[in-house]
Amino acid sequence: MTPEEVFRKLVSGVAAGQYAELPDLYAEQTDVRHPMSPYGAPPLLSREALREHFTGTGPQVAATVHFEAADIVVHQTADPEVIVGEFAYAGVAPATGERFRVPCVFVLRVRDGEIVESRDYVDHVAMAKARGRLEELIAALREPVAADGAS
Repeated sequence: MTPEEVFRKLVSGVAAGQYAELPDLYAEQTDVRHPMSPYGAPPLLSREALREHFTGTGPQVAATVHFEAADIVVHQTADPEVIVGEFAYAGVAPATGERFRVPCVFVLRVRDGEIVESRDYVDHVAMAKARGRLEELIAALREPVAADGAS
């Protein structure tokens, strides 16, 4: 698969709740980071770490919101392995019926059809609001930050 095909499969798979299949989009050794995460998310450096991430976080999100990947725009770069994907997770919060939109930008390096590196920039405030978890986010923001940037 091309980098764009892998990206589209990733974001549509997240939106469809296909969490068990998502780790197979990544190389055995990978480097996935969420630089804007207010929760101090550690890097995910292996397919197994991603499997744990998707089976833990995915069902929690799916239980609180239903969404789709919308307005996908893929930018090619001078490096054929690297793309920048802009999109939004858009949907409805089942608890409130309120519509939401969570802007995202993913920068992916795909080699031999597998993600070897990804930087996922997500509007965590919009996602926390959509999931009814603003208080949890505020609590995370109040936590002291370590010198290395991790909470």
